[in-house]
Amino acid sequence: MTLPTEEQVLEALKVVKDPEIPVNVVDLGLIYGVDVMEDGKVDITMTLTSVGCPVQDLIRADAEMAVGRLDGVNDVNVEFVWTPPWGPDKMTEDGKRQMRMFGFNV
Repeated sequence: MTLPTEEQVLEALKVVKDPEIPVNVVDLGLIYGVDVMEDGKVDITMTLTSVGCPVQDLIRADAEMAVGRLDGVNDVNVEFVWTPPWGPDKMTEDGKRQMRMFGFNV
């Protein structure tokens, strides 16, 4: 069985967007860790832009579906953490550029 790489998982996660912010979760800097195990399970540790984010379940489902489509993936577990807290400093340069295009000051 061929397992996806961490880079392939991150690329798959780029289709997942916070509905309130027009940037994907990878470029927003919300992904804190990806662990691909030999049995095909993928654990994703991520955060959200705010603790009370009302779309947490939607983002989790989107992430599980996006990564679950990769060859070799049998199970996806998304865990939300709040430490360290998210801040704009965690965004990629591409994410900051996208935010500026939509009028956000980052």
